[in-house]
Amino acid sequence: MTPYEIHVPDEVLADLRDRLRRTRWPDRETVTDWSQGVPLAVVQELCAYWADDYDWRRAESALNAWPQVVTEIDGIAVHALHARSPHPDATPLLLTHGWPGSVVEFLGVLGPLTRPERHGGRAEDALHVVCPSLPGYGFSGRPAEPGWGIQRIADVWAVLMKRLGYDRYVAGGGDWGTSISTMQALRHPGRILGLHLTPPLVAPDPATYADLTPTEEAAIAALEDRSGSAYGEVHATRPQTLGYGLSDSPSGLCAWILDKLWAWTDGDLWEVLGRDRVLDDITLYWVTGTAASSTRLYWESIATVTSWFTEGAGDRIDVPTAASVFHDLPRPSRRWVQRRFTDLRYWSEPAVGGHFAAWEQPAVFVAEVRAALAALR
Repeated sequence: MTPYEIHVPDEVLADLRDRLRRTRWPDRETVTDWSQGVPLAVVQELCAYWADDYDWRRAESALNAWPQVVTEIDGIAVHALHARSPHPDATPLLLTHGWPGSVVEFLGVLGPLTRPERHGGRAEDALHVVCPSLPGYGFSGRPAEPGWGIQRIADVWAVLMKRLGYDRYVAGGGDWGTSISTMQALRHPGRILGLHLTPPLVAPDPATYADLTPTEEAAIAALEDRSGSAYGEVHATRPQTLGYGLSDSPSGLCAWILDKLWAWTDGDLWEVLGRDRVLDDITLYWVTGTAASSTRLYWESIATVTSWFTEGAGDRIDVPTAASVFHDLPRPSRRWVQRRFTDLRYWSEPAVGGHFAAWEQPAVFVAEVRAALAALR
């Protein structure tokens, strides 16, 4: 385990600003809404701020305020934030991000989770928190051969937690974090104290179709709406082709990620996250050169994950499970989830928070984690 500190060279940031200022922009959209994608004026305004006013060093300092490690597992360097609580009997919690997220999603919750008594909680709520960067993402290494899907990452996470001194732990997260946490429960059930999933991934249960609730009907309709799914089809089929443009053009990378941050955040993106936090995440992708490598996880595993919430998994997860179903897609019902997750201890549907719950609503997310862990104990 090697201690790690982030420092992006000045020349990388200077090159970023230069590229932004030399962007060759496309024509504006022919509509007055977002139906063709992110409007030109929105991207131009954000990129102008990125080039002239945004401060990456602020984000870098926020990340470096927490201990970080890098360790080689299965031939790849794994980077992780490792926020240990001063309470020695704290429960270990492994939080995994997804795309287009990163470890910056969790910066707002590390303090309350590790030092709850300073943030309205009790000492017994304390957690040791580990936030790894997925292979191909952030400051982790980039796979050089195929085979780095959610199964292999689940195995790597089990090794990572062992090396950090945690024999058993709670696994949680959203997006890829949900899938990888679930895969850990399937492949390493003896290591998992419980799952906290946002949300669990299950398909609608045909046995309930005769008496669907309005919420379930809306969930099925949302699964059938493919209008926002083009990004995933490209990631799953041509990640390398897409990668040339995203790796060469910061404005292109900005638009590609911004499209999903805007669509998946609960509420107005600029009010919920703001320009700086949006750019913290986008800049991390740029300075690490992971635009292409991050999307390859779709090529590896999105077919498996999609089948879980459209066709059904055909397996059972018997470890204790807690579910926080934010305003997200998919949005399963409790009775659908209980068929796959047989020991469902906690169920909540928070009033606010979307796909990036910890990032968008850190106080709500912390409350959900505390309630979930209490139910899992």
